[in-house]
Amino acid sequence: MGAKELFEISKPRIIILLVITAVTSMYAASKLVGPELDNLGLIHIIIAGTLASAGSSALNHYYDRDIDLKMKRTSVRPIPSGRLKANHALVYGLAVSCAAVIYSYFMLNPLTTFFIALGIFFYVIVYTLWLKRLNPSNIVIGGFAGSAASMAGWSAATGSMDILGFLIGLLVFAWTPSHFWCLAMKIKDDYEQAGVPMLPVVIGMQKTSKYILANTIILLPFSLMLYAFGMGIVYIVIAAISGGMMLVYHYKLTKNPTSDFAWKAYKVTAPYLTIIFVGIALDAAFHFRF
Repeated sequence: MGAKELFEISKPRIIILLVITAVTSMYAASKLVGPELDNLGLIHIIIAGTLASAGSSALNHYYDRDIDLKMKRTSVRPIPSGRLKANHALVYGLAVSCAAVIYSYFMLNPLTTFFIALGIFFYVIVYTLWLKRLNPSNIVIGGFAGSAASMAGWSAATGSMDILGFLIGLLVFAWTPSHFWCLAMKIKDDYEQAGVPMLPVVIGMQKTSKYILANTIILLPFSLMLYAFGMGIVYIVIAAISGGMMLVYHYKLTKNPTSDFAWKAYKVTAPYLTIIFVGIALDAAFHFRF
């Protein structure tokens, strides 16, 4: 069981993204709600979040090993390429996922532990095992796994969950379809070959581009609505600019619903979540409202 292969099936880029959402949510909650940020708690949420993301990603690799083999993009992953035994990935994924929940329970609080466990459940059970191969709405519902990371960070700071913390978490849920459907348009042929009913495979590129635009039309005002629940001007400016950029590109995608342009739209959509959550943290640090 090579360290390089285990690192690869842990999906480090997803770990970084989810840890950023958790840490920035925790920081914002400590500034906007209180109490003052506990630096040790920050370390604990990073460790618990890393373990949860790595474990659930490894289980995703284990379960998807048959369809990964059929897709050009994923055929070089450790399990389908033969570099890692499937049962090793399974043991690693289960052990690390359990470690995340246990660590969170003893080092953070029960509510944070609930959200960490909920994130693992949604990604592994709801998305990977249940919906991915059955329903084109798979990524829409499965996207709640990312929301759980933000809510875990918020509750780690406050020990509770209020409406603002919940709505900030839902930003991840609202962003995920636009983000993932752009990627699905780029690699539509791969999904079709593997028999995975991603939206472009089921309804075509043109209709999918319209769904992406519709989702972003919902996401942008939703993100700006957070001002009414306590966010400030710094956040609103960042949300308006980054959401506006997505809207422009997704409108252009409806006029040019090709694999190549979907990849351009994906590159604009991908950084949005990091930008918006850094914006949330900056807003909490320099908080002012009209």
